[in-house]
Amino acid sequence: MCKKGLIGDKYNVLSQEEIEKIHKSSLWVLEEVGVRADDDHFLTLFEQAGANVNESERVVKLPPNMVEEFVAMAPEEILLAGRDPENDLLLGGRRVYLGTGGAAIHILDLETGRLRDPVLQDQYHLAWLTENLENVHFFQCPIVCTDMPKEVVSINSFYAALAGTRKNVQESATTPQEAKDIIEMAAMIAGDEEALRERPFISFVTSWMISPLKLDIGTSRVLETVASHGIPVALSSAPVTGSTAPATLAGLLTLVHAEELFGIVLAQIIREGAPVLYGPVPAVADMRNMAYLGGAVETGMMNAAAVQMANYINVPIYSDAGQTDSKLPDIQAGYEKAANIFQVALAGGNYIHHAAGMLESMLTVSYEQFVIDNDINGMVLRALRGIEVNDDTLALDVIKAVGPGGNYLTQRHTLKYARSDEFYIPTGADRNSRIAWEEEGGKDARERAREIARGILNQERPQLIPAKIDSRIRHRFDIRLP
Repeated sequence: MCKKGLIGDKYNVLSQEEIEKIHKSSLWVLEEVGVRADDDHFLTLFEQAGANVNESERVVKLPPNMVEEFVAMAPEEILLAGRDPENDLLLGGRRVYLGTGGAAIHILDLETGRLRDPVLQDQYHLAWLTENLENVHFFQCPIVCTDMPKEVVSINSFYAALAGTRKNVQESATTPQEAKDIIEMAAMIAGDEEALRERPFISFVTSWMISPLKLDIGTSRVLETVASHGIPVALSSAPVTGSTAPATLAGLLTLVHAEELFGIVLAQIIREGAPVLYGPVPAVADMRNMAYLGGAVETGMMNAAAVQMANYINVPIYSDAGQTDSKLPDIQAGYEKAANIFQVALAGGNYIHHAAGMLESMLTVSYEQFVIDNDINGMVLRALRGIEVNDDTLALDVIKAVGPGGNYLTQRHTLKYARSDEFYIPTGADRNSRIAWEEEGGKDARERAREIARGILNQERPQLIPAKIDSRIRHRFDIRLP
């Protein structure tokens, strides 16, 4: 079994000098260019906190000393709890966790293989699948439930996820009231809101910034609500090279770092010590047609570099890796996902979302891909764990006992390590001979993954929300999951 929370400090894209140069450049952007905020409430918040506000242009500019002061208020570590403590995630430093991402508008049907609209029942099934995949550590709701009215979609997504997994659940909310309702529902499960704050088994993601450098007012109000309640929130900002960011990787990193610093300052103005995740989601555009490229190797490079920027300011990071531009669980999906997950994990990304199930640059999810990505993640985690070197693993006594020309197969030492986690065994990979593979039907990776997914989904499922609490939740809110 591969452990979670392993340290990823094996890959540094940027030198220390380059990190400092990007940070100083981002401070210059905030002081000289600023962020547009078309809302009197937020302009007043920033002005009262010491920002330079141009009311006629609706632009907020932050002095460097103000940025440093407020960023220092943000926690260096954040607990994203599971309802089972074994699923706790302690974000910070370079501890690595891998999980799902969202929000896809299509799903590949498990039985037909055809593209269709995702529904609430899929959210529940995907949560249960995640519950049973050891190398998928958290559940960010991966789909948009198209059968739900807009006014109840967020709370139903959270509910379906909590009904399906005890791992930490993350989702967005479209209005402040939705965020309040979701927090109230989670507090009912936790016991009360203080218990939820102590062990937050839900968290939020807010796409509060419209790149370049413009506050999304509606989502910023959701951020304000979540931060004021002290619930962990990821500050997602997603500029794309050449369209909503400069065409260079360094230029994009400068822009997104400035946006993230601005978001951290905002959250700390709202509530000092608010638990926030530095949340850059940098991406590449195909410069031939400006199409979004989730699987580009440069996307992985920028996300790995962003880990270093987050570490520089001592704030946990919401990382992105595991996207692909492929439309199917195929060879392209495999190499694009593996290349980028490896980069960001080796860099030490804390909360690496999109690392399970995603296809078509976030537009589609696949049950089979969840299973395949679980194996990719397992291999990544095994690589992170490294090679243990001690007296027993050096095996000098065994080498002496076997001697020249001998055989290690019958040694107790061999049996001991054959049964250990020295070697990672992927769940869905074929490692048989060709003859054995043909005798078992000659199945490809997708077919094997489909069988594993079916087996998990056909299991009897426990009621993860206690019956009395579930009844109270259904009485209080418009819950649509049967």
